[in-house]
Order: sequence, then structure tokens, then C-alpha cells
Amino acid sequence: MKNYKIILSGALLALSACSVNNTKKTSASADSAGNQTVKETVSDSLIAKMQIKNTIKVGEHVELKFTVYNNADTARQFCKWHTPFEPLMSKYLEVKDESGQEMQYKGPMAKRIMPPPAASYIKVNTKDSLSVTADLLKAFDISKPAKYTIVYVGQNMSGLAVKDSVSFVYMK
Repeated sequence: MKNYKIILSGALLALSACSVNNTKKTSASADSAGNQTVKETVSDSLIAKMQIKNTIKVGEHVELKFTVYNNADTARQFCKWHTPFEPLMSKYLEVKDESGQEMQYKGPMAKRIMPPPAASYIKVNTKDSLSVTADLLKAFDISKPAKYTIVYVGQNMSGLAVKDSVSFVYMK
């Protein structure tokens, strides 16, 4: 009986470690360089945005730019776990080809202590932003020419949400 209480307490602690923000607004656009952009406003004034080139040739890096903006009048923070802001330690993106087949994740899967320590949070100053670029070829088996769609699925840990996906064509 005591084991169930310990397990239940641990599960509740793990689920409450990083909060998920509620979404208010979503928009998508493309810039003059052909980069597709999706951004989402979250309830605490942090905006997460992913960008990737529309077409990428086989042999080139598949670079995803991930940016967090703080439009609030005060500094905000988010958990860097399950985001590109830490070295590849977990599967926080879902990459699928045009037939819906998910590309195999080949990166490390870190075991975490809960709750995340203070060093696991990144502060974004008021009216500021932070960006990072990640090469998806280091983590996913993207090898055949096709159209791929990327969805961010790390919101339960990081507290950031990017509801919409970005896509690119991987071609010879």
C-alpha cells in the first residue's frame, strides 16, 4: 500500500513539474527567403515560433530555427528540457513524411530528475527573444526525398506550445 502512495506522489510531481500554457492565437506566414513560419501566442505572453526552409537538397543540413519571444512587460521563463535550447537529449519533435510515416528518432533519451532544477529554466527578458537552430539529421532518419512535416510535441515539459506544424521538401 505504501508503494502505491509513493508511486502516485511521484507521478503527480512529474506531471506538475512544468505547466502547459493555454493557446490564444495562431498564425502562419512565409517570408521572402521562402521560410515557412508558424507562431503561437500563449497565455503568459511567450510566443514560440519554428522556421525551416521550404526546400532542402539531400546532403544539406536540415536546420530548424526555434525562437521564443517575450512580449510581456515582465521577464518570463520556460523549461529548456524538450526544446532545441539544450543538446539533443529527448524526442520533442515529430517528423513525418507525406504518407504519414513517422521518421525514426535516433538521438539520446535522457532520464530526468523531477521537478526540474532551477538551472533547467531559461529566462527571456521583457520584449526580448531567444533563438536556436537544430540540425534534424542528427536526431532523425531523414534520408529519402519526400515532403516532411514537423510538429513540436515537447510542450508538456517545456511549457511552450507551437500548435501548428512546418513542412519542407527534401529533394535531390
